[in-house]
Amino acid sequence: MRVQTEEWRRFIPGVRMYKGKKTLFYNGEILWDGESYEYLVYDSEEQHSWEVIIVLPGVEEIPYKTFMGCEKLEIVIMADTVLRIESHAFDYCQSLVSVKLSRSLEYIGRNAFEDCTALSSIFIPPSCREIRDEAFRRCERLIIFSVPQQTQLGEHVIAGTALIRASPFEQSRYYNHGAINEWVKNINQGQEYELHRACSSFNPLTEIIYGIFKRKGLASFKKKNEIGMTPFDYLEANPFVENEIDQTAILKRYVLEMMGETM
Repeated sequence: MRVQTEEWRRFIPGVRMYKGKKTLFYNGEILWDGESYEYLVYDSEEQHSWEVIIVLPGVEEIPYKTFMGCEKLEIVIMADTVLRIESHAFDYCQSLVSVKLSRSLEYIGRNAFEDCTALSSIFIPPSCREIRDEAFRRCERLIIFSVPQQTQLGEHVIAGTALIRASPFEQSRYYNHGAINEWVKNINQGQEYELHRACSSFNPLTEIIYGIFKRKGLASFKKKNEIGMTPFDYLEANPFVENEIDQTAILKRYVLEMMGETM
């Protein structure tokens, strides 16, 4: 007997409504010619109407300028097969607010997310070896940029963002790229930011977060780092939280344990 469920339909390429939003289920095809500016699969009006992009399993690359200028695009969710995001792939997607990158991602090209002015957070997986120049340039609201120590960062990666405005560096086109890239990677270093690191990790776990919270006390969830972010800010924005981690439930558990009770 053939059963067609919504879960099964998710793996069929094409455009359709999904959870109330116009969604492209993307199979990796070349959508337009970057040299001739000719649309190959969908016309301009159609492409600019998409609100969600779901990159299907098996896709390894988001080609050059594939979704550039998709003005209504709000959400991008990538299958874990994606290895590369090429230059300008999501450039000027000004409504984009949420991106879940592939867990296997290795490379983000130049200007890949430039001018995504609504994007406030991005979490880079440990697999990512390189992020090229100006990848998140002029993402004006970008304040959370969680990036592994081993990821090589190019020049002006976060130029014109809220994060660079919150940095201790001069707001100049001539700032020291090496110094600011090191600063970005070390915002949450040190024992005092242990909970921040757990909440912004690639695999945040309730028991680990609770263990740190229990050791550090009630004030730890509200402690701000040097850019004004609390652990809960990271937890709330982190797209890799697979099971909802409820701050209220953690607080309740803590109080009950202090009183010698259990939930």
